[in-house]
Amino acid sequence: MAEVGSKENPWKLQTPPLSSEYDMYKEQKDGKDVIVCVVGKTTLLYDFNCIADLHQMLKQHNDWMELGSADEQKPAKEGTVEAWGRSESNPVGGWYGLKKGLRGRFGMYIPPLMELLGLAEVTHEKRGNKMRAI
Repeated sequence: MAEVGSKENPWKLQTPPLSSEYDMYKEQKDGKDVIVCVVGKTTLLYDFNCIADLHQMLKQHNDWMELGSADEQKPAKEGTVEAWGRSESNPVGGWYGLKKGLRGRFGMYIPPLMELLGLAEVTHEKRGNKMRAI
């Protein structure tokens, strides 16, 4: 059987409100490790380093942080995981999302993967979900 987290055996995830399912897997693109996120017919790409970087930031934050998911075209609420995932002050100096036009939703799709990997706790309410590092 293929390794978990590969294209052949992707991580099966649900959005924080547990309202939608999606798949994620790690692959190389242009010599860089990326996370491929497949939501229905839409494919998003995130820099693989976002997992370790977000975990480190949450450890330093040392409390719950609102996810604040938003599309790329909409502003992210300050102080949220989404805002950090686009901030010039994060370790990559901007967006962790790699596919222009689809760089947002970092706060929707990355936290459940971190929860699955045992790196974070995520709340599962209808709205206003949060996460914290484990």
